[in-house]
Amino acid sequence: MKLELFPSPTTAFYMARMFLIRILAVLAIFVLVLQTLDLLGESGNILAAPGNSEADLWRYVSLRAPQIIDFVLPFSVLFATIITLATLNQNSEVVAMKAAGLSAHQVLAPLLLASLLVAAFTFAFNDRIVSRATSTLSLWQKAEYGPVPDDPTTRTNIWARKDNSLFHAGFVSGNGANTRLNRVEIYERSGNGELLRTIEAEQAVYTGSAWRMDGAKAFDVATGEETDLGEYIAGAGMSPDQFTLGSVNPDGMSFMQLKSAVAELKAAGKPTQTLETSLWHKISGPLSAILMPLLGAVAAFGLARSGQLFLRAVIGMALGFAFFVADNFSLAMGNLGAYPPMLAAWAPFLLFFMIGESVLVRTEE
Repeated sequence: MKLELFPSPTTAFYMARMFLIRILAVLAIFVLVLQTLDLLGESGNILAAPGNSEADLWRYVSLRAPQIIDFVLPFSVLFATIITLATLNQNSEVVAMKAAGLSAHQVLAPLLLASLLVAAFTFAFNDRIVSRATSTLSLWQKAEYGPVPDDPTTRTNIWARKDNSLFHAGFVSGNGANTRLNRVEIYERSGNGELLRTIEAEQAVYTGSAWRMDGAKAFDVATGEETDLGEYIAGAGMSPDQFTLGSVNPDGMSFMQLKSAVAELKAAGKPTQTLETSLWHKISGPLSAILMPLLGAVAAFGLARSGQLFLRAVIGMALGFAFFVADNFSLAMGNLGAYPPMLAAWAPFLLFFMIGESVLVRTEE
């Protein structure tokens, strides 16, 4: 029996079902509360945009809810772990399983398996739903909840530089030769940085060597005169990469999209350490669900009648929250360049996995 991971399939199913039900219950409570508070704070801004109505509030909820689920799911797994194990301990079910010859690892095995399923769901959910919702919501918020282009590749508020001139595009869509700039502004400056002229156009398209602006208008700062330029060629020698690679939102990309963006930036000779940290964290982040049963296991073992069950639950919860603090700190260090990307993404997971195993082995002894 000691060598079997699930000596009793009935017990394993009972514990896994109890664990998953509690995860869903805690998740529903967290999402309902946080979504309500978030909507109360944003509803005024949404309805302030011309033409928006109640339907846009529900659109906001549909885009914001996946982000909230992604944020609170690890905490839901932690709370569900503590509640499940504390309940089993309080009802002496852990004592019965230990008396039947199950080791501490065998007691936790159903929860670990259920956590692995939650981790797989989290990765797929983030990759297919959260990334798209984040990209769409970010674009909508930058447009102040007004009309936005339907192209999912659209990037907003992009700046680029050519010699002494600054180029600004409100929206950038497409890739490569098909890149299109919208709400284009060019700020022509002298060698000492003095603004000489501004050029505006609703759209600019790439011609292969420069950018063609249709319906361009120029404003001369010295004379204060505005001139209608019509079709105007600008930015000779500026490649589309200067606009499409200028702003990468890792939270708004799937794993493969972010991996491709990192490869393109590396090929262009641009720094990618921050994006690589986010890339690896797209895997290590969901796997944090597996740590929760290990870190919360302290609440499962020990006699409930000793009066220390509440203390054990608090200790398990503290270990879980310590992991989240360490994970965010490590990510911050990775974004600053203090940690290598792989270390920043995986070090907290490996550290707290060893801590959880040490506590579990110590408990069993």
